[in-house]
Amino acid sequence: MPPITSRSSQFLITPPAERAPDPAPDRRCVLCSGAALALALLSPAARAENEDPSRSERPQPGDLLAFFEGDHAGQVIKPDDLKSGGPPVLAWPMDPKSKALRDGSRFNQILLIKFDPAALGEKEKPRAADGIVGYSAICTHAQCTVAGWVEDKQVFQCPCHQSRYDPKDGARVVFGPAPRALPALPLKIDDGNLLVAGPFIGRIGMARPGTG
Repeated sequence: MPPITSRSSQFLITPPAERAPDPAPDRRCVLCSGAALALALLSPAARAENEDPSRSERPQPGDLLAFFEGDHAGQVIKPDDLKSGGPPVLAWPMDPKSKALRDGSRFNQILLIKFDPAALGEKEKPRAADGIVGYSAICTHAQCTVAGWVEDKQVFQCPCHQSRYDPKDGARVVFGPAPRALPALPLKIDDGNLLVAGPFIGRIGMARPGTG
C-alpha cells in the first residue's frame, strides 16, 4: 500500500469528550465471533473432533495405516501394496482397535514410500520397516499437502511452491523455499502389518516464529 501523506491543517480533530459513542465495533465483534464459531463448528475437523476426539490425535505407536484416497481409500495398507522406488502413497493412521481413521486433522496425513533398504541413508534405516519410510505430508513452508512425486529424481514435490524433499535422506530439502525437512514417522512390521512405531520426529508444518 502506498504511504499515506497529509497536511495537518486539512484535518479537524474532534476532542475525545465530544465524540458520540459508537456501538458498531461491539456489534461487529459479536457478529465476527459468531461467524468464526459457526465456521469452526461446520469444519470437518471440528465435527470429527466433537464426534470422536481420538480422530484428531497424532499417529500413535501401534496404529495401522490406511489409504487416503483412490479405490482403496480407508483400507489398510500392507507392505506389499507399496512398490519399491515409488510412487509414494498418501495415508491416514488408523486406530488398531476401533479401525477408526485419525482423519480429524490434515496434520495427520502421512507419505509412505518404499525403497531398497540399502538405498536409505544411515539416519533413515533405523526408522524404516523393510525399506518403507514415512513422513509428514505437510510442507514445512506454507503447509500445503506434499502430493507431487518427481520420478526421475525420486523426490517429493510440494505443488504450491515446488519445494522438493529427498525421502531417502531424511526428507531433507533439496530445492525450493521450505526451511527444513519433513518430520519422519518411525515404522515397523509386525505379523505382516505395517505399523506406526513412534510419534513424528519434529514439528509438523511451519515453525513458530523464532524457533527456526
